[in-house]
Amino acid sequence: MPDIKPLLLVIALVPVIMNACSKKDGSNTSSGSVSINDVSKDRSKANSIFSFIVSIDKVSATDVSMNYTTVAGTAEENKDFIAASGIITIPANSTSAKIDITVTGDSLRKENQYFYIQLGDIKNAGFKISKGKGTIINENGPYLPVDNTGYTTPALYTGYQLAWSDEFDSTGVNTNDWNFELGNNNGWGNNELENYTGRIQNAFVSKGSLIIEARRENSTSSQYTSARMTTQGKKSFEFGRIDIRAKLPVGKGIWPALWMLGDNISSAGWPACGEMDIMEVVGHETNKLYGTFHFGSSPATHESYGNSYVLPSGTFDQQFHVFSLLWEQDAIKILVDDQVFVSATTSNINPVYPFNSSFFFVFNVAVGGNWPGSPDSSTIFPQRMFVDYVRVFKKI
Repeated sequence: MPDIKPLLLVIALVPVIMNACSKKDGSNTSSGSVSINDVSKDRSKANSIFSFIVSIDKVSATDVSMNYTTVAGTAEENKDFIAASGIITIPANSTSAKIDITVTGDSLRKENQYFYIQLGDIKNAGFKISKGKGTIINENGPYLPVDNTGYTTPALYTGYQLAWSDEFDSTGVNTNDWNFELGNNNGWGNNELENYTGRIQNAFVSKGSLIIEARRENSTSSQYTSARMTTQGKKSFEFGRIDIRAKLPVGKGIWPALWMLGDNISSAGWPACGEMDIMEVVGHETNKLYGTFHFGSSPATHESYGNSYVLPSGTFDQQFHVFSLLWEQDAIKILVDDQVFVSATTSNINPVYPFNSSFFFVFNVAVGGNWPGSPDSSTIFPQRMFVDYVRVFKKI
């Protein structure tokens, strides 16, 4: 009979060899698996710390150590964050350790940025997640400079005195003069899609301009947010000249407006209170604006009178323009850059003329609605309306 002892020896060695192959350094999970978390934080004006937590899912009786290094993404090393590398250790009988990365200060509102922490060369454990992402949230920054070129109007007119103005030179919206209307309010009567907020993300003051920003983001039941501001109950006016200098947003489904409503809206209702739309733009018509007066004793008898204006060149998002109202007893005119394009009197607006009483301002950027339609794949977000000033002059 043949000698079988060598064969038995080979068979006995096979399990030993297989076990040895399962213990390669860096992939041993018998002592637990290590993960690193993602970090997402608003950027601040001063340097701040992003703390990444490196954790193990099973307490180890020995130290677990590994290398780490930062990796640039859209955020640049030593410009947006301070590059770092080294060795991190989770001590024996502990479950985590921390890596602190310095993010440099900046207040500019711009696209968010990201970088990574890469782990490697682990000892006494394995990896479950070896790469953490740091997201620097810039989109809420309070500073947003704007090219101020465009049409402008004088600070004073002969025969008039300044009754009220907001030059937006402070650090925030003056809530002594302005209210924020909130929510969707069943589409605000127009099947609009946005949810209005009072957050700095949607309305803020920077470099001498009020900025109303429409965003594509989930908010309650809406996919869009924006802001709608009024002076109702705080500032209202009757007759005079009104100038509003603004640069407008554009895009399919974007609907900016600078307008006024009668103070008696709570008692008389709309449109009996009267509505004066000094400027409306439907965003797919980038060089065209509308000025309109709305009136009528009830919604069932609603009427409107207005006109449109087309820029001789360029679009309304390229430069500032001044949208004005010349408002007298029984006569009103709407102007853009001092050009009258709507004139109305009691002969155009009858039998009920509601414009000989006090009105308050409404500034907003709507998204979607019956008139502009919904945004589509061509619509770029965020979209912003910049208001340089609003001035109300009274005849002397």
